[in-house]
Amino acid sequence: MAVYVALFVLIAGGAGVLTATADSPEIGFDNPDFEVSQNDRIEVDGEEWTVAEITEVESGGGGGHGGGGGAETSIVATLERNVTADQSETWANESTVQLDDREWRVEITGDDPNSFTLVEVPDRQAILENDPQADNETVQRDDGEYVVVTEDGESTLVPAGEYFPAPEERAYATGDSIEYGDQSVTVDNVTADQAVLAWEATETESIEIEQHSRVTIGETEFVAHFADASTLQLSSDIEGYEAQVAQIDQFQQYSSGLTRVLVLAFLSSLLLLGAAFIPSRY
Repeated sequence: MAVYVALFVLIAGGAGVLTATADSPEIGFDNPDFEVSQNDRIEVDGEEWTVAEITEVESGGGGGHGGGGGAETSIVATLERNVTADQSETWANESTVQLDDREWRVEITGDDPNSFTLVEVPDRQAILENDPQADNETVQRDDGEYVVVTEDGESTLVPAGEYFPAPEERAYATGDSIEYGDQSVTVDNVTADQAVLAWEATETESIEIEQHSRVTIGETEFVAHFADASTLQLSSDIEGYEAQVAQIDQFQQYSSGLTRVLVLAFLSSLLLLGAAFIPSRY
């Protein structure tokens, strides 16, 4: 019995030593394509990206039933680049648009036009309210619309066409530039139904990268690894990364097997020791 107990103890001890002293393999790239920190730039397939941010993010949190439950921390990097995109806007014939803080009506004439006219739409209400001698509303008579103007206590009906200033007109042809919305736009096309304005706008494109995630930049696929909380490595050696993952999986399987051997050997020793002290009936 003692021999068997010693044998199981020896097996348990060996499994315990192997489990405790074995070094777990970790993901790492000896020669990554890029190793960058915040504000560094990389160029991939002719596209230039900036590492806008590398930050630690907490996820998860407290558990239910009053449990504390610590939050998990992960590292996330954000790559950004500026992209120039073509944009356009259509002004339909007889529609109104806002330009220079004023309202304008779009007028297009002819069957095959190459230009259009913006006709100012005066703010009649504001003009009347700013004139202390005029009523705030126009009046309608059989022969037309009038503005009531009072001077020296005497009221006069002034035709609206004479009272209000003539609207400003601006003509634009294909290829002309217009300052619109804090930017310069070009008259791209004019038809009998509409005028099309075109311009280029700069937009920011971003990519979020997490630990050991795969990301495609340009036409190249990379796997990401954070060497520390401020350093991002990008490697296009996908096969090498998968080999490291397989090695880690294999190590975990071996470690799990040794742990089971340790537990079984220990329990077997206890069982044999217990059996040795059972009194004999004979």
